[in-house]
Amino acid sequence: MQQSEHSNEPAISDAESAVMDVLWTKSPLTAEQVVVALADRQDWREATIKTLLNRLLKKGAVKAEAEGRRYRYSPAVSRDDYVSAQSESLIGRLFNGRVAPLVAHFSEQQKLSRADIAELRALLQELGDGEQDDE
Repeated sequence: MQQSEHSNEPAISDAESAVMDVLWTKSPLTAEQVVVALADRQDWREATIKTLLNRLLKKGAVKAEAEGRRYRYSPAVSRDDYVSAQSESLIGRLFNGRVAPLVAHFSEQQKLSRADIAELRALLQELGDGEQDDE
């Protein structure tokens, strides 16, 4: 199974991620149901989606259950585990494993909205309330 660099989660391409999003939202689904669910978001043929499902199966990201002559697909990897692995990988690769430089980068690029800043303040306050200063 192909895995991402910093975790036990399989490496999933952007196209495969679109298929996973459908399965994380509702599963199990047949390939045809995945095609219908992606129709308004992607201009992919059924064969393309079946290829993506087969790749995800080989990587261990999706499992298939036989139902008559069809298969029903469901995620073998949770969205939370995948997001955590991808986040850790990004922070590790680009920011030496530190979150503060990531936030500073977004701040410097003016990518943080007032709502983002308020959420960060609330999170920091919550974290501060639960810990004592180690210094």
